[in-house]
Amino acid sequence: MITVRQWKTARMVTAWCIACAGMAAFAGQQVDNAAIIQKIDAAVKARIDGIAGYTDTEYYAVFRSGDETHPVAEMTVKTTYRRDTGKSYAILSETGSAVIRNLVLHAILENERQINQPGVREGSWITSANYEMQAKPGGIQQVDGRDCVALDLTPRRKAPYLVQGTLWVDAKNGKIVQLQGKASKSSSLLTGPTQMMRQYADVGGFAEATHARAESDSFLFGQTVVKIDYRDYQIQNRSGP
Repeated sequence: MITVRQWKTARMVTAWCIACAGMAAFAGQQVDNAAIIQKIDAAVKARIDGIAGYTDTEYYAVFRSGDETHPVAEMTVKTTYRRDTGKSYAILSETGSAVIRNLVLHAILENERQINQPGVREGSWITSANYEMQAKPGGIQQVDGRDCVALDLTPRRKAPYLVQGTLWVDAKNGKIVQLQGKASKSSSLLTGPTQMMRQYADVGGFAEATHARAESDSFLFGQTVVKIDYRDYQIQNRSGP
């Protein structure tokens, strides 16, 4: 005869098995590639059309020779983005090697300023116009507690700001969650293509960067890692067309 305890245990085991089977089926379901690309394009368009400007605080740290504990240079900047003019930067503080600050950190800010100019920035957007995208096998994945789709990302042309790698987007709305790969083209004859990773969070309804890591190997500096933290976003929404 089955006791009450055994009956309850059997029900719990059955429920657990059903739940696991459901999660496995959810994780293994096939992703509609065309549909997820449409969501990605729509999410990027909503961000571009919806934001008139924003400010944030960005902390940069440079590491060398495999030591990612003690930065050789640091910089904190206030970034201002305006839809009509692009990005500008106000340096709040900087310490460490003046050579590294000038040749690495200041160069990063200048590159970002140029890339974000109207008429130029469109070429760096993560959209189907700039990338071929193909959903990876395996269905839905968990990234930072969000149900995500992973896609192979292949630039339609080579440029230092276009990444060959993997893109993770929110399965429900196509917003970018994480990007990882390497630049499709080196930014200098003295360096190889930069390996990079960037994480995003939903800020005010839009995907905004929260953390980035870039690693390069150059003739002048050897192995160099730059880490960036983004915080204190203040977003100004557009009120009209």
